[in-house]
Amino acid sequence: MKTIDAKGMTYKELNEKVREVVASGEKKIKLINVNGQRYIADAIDKPVQIIIEGVPGNDLGAFMNGPTVIVNANGQDHIANTMNEGKIVVHGDAGDVLGYGMRGGKLFIKGDVGYRVGIHMKEYRDKVPVIVIGGRARDFFGEYMAGGIIILLGLNASNNSDSRIAGNYFATGMHGGVIYVRGRLEDYQLGKEVAVLEPDESDYKTIKKYVTEFAKDLGFDAGEILKSKFIKIKAVSHRPYGNLYAY
Repeated sequence: MKTIDAKGMTYKELNEKVREVVASGEKKIKLINVNGQRYIADAIDKPVQIIIEGVPGNDLGAFMNGPTVIVNANGQDHIANTMNEGKIVVHGDAGDVLGYGMRGGKLFIKGDVGYRVGIHMKEYRDKVPVIVIGGRARDFFGEYMAGGIIILLGLNASNNSDSRIAGNYFATGMHGGVIYVRGRLEDYQLGKEVAVLEPDESDYKTIKKYVTEFAKDLGFDAGEILKSKFIKIKAVSHRPYGNLYAY
């Protein structure tokens, strides 16, 4: 394993060094003293593992196509922006607009997330992106979602003064994909384009598959999580705003 000390490096210097090491054929890289450097692992298309000690900056894993990135701290905004393949695991909280336009791969966040997570996620044939979040989410979760799978677990919801698992405008504009929520949502929280359904056997197989992987990566008990009741959020129309613009 190659270790790179990011202390004092600009984001450009650090990313140039990472690309140099990846090009040399190294399969495992550890970045230490990371402190807000942006664009780590962006567009890398090799099956390399990158372990980050410290807090990476925005756009971690943007356009990524194969690596596994493990963040042993919190993450910031725009993680997995338009990611195509690979996996990102964050052992803490993360910010806003995670998985924007995500086309494939997996994003696992141990803690809470911010606003507009999963916005414009999409899928094509066998390319199905997956986001699993262990904590709670803020407003506009799954906004304009066109494909993929999101699982929101809210494992820490009861420990907060606001025990809601998510904020308002949940799945506003959603027209594809599916969201599974461990717990419940109130009608006023939901976008007008979606319905709350009871998961069927196939849904629970999907939930079990990804929750088991998430729990293994992040130190949870999958069996305990899966004892809880889940709800399923799906769009009621593939053209939620068609009547506004079609004549």
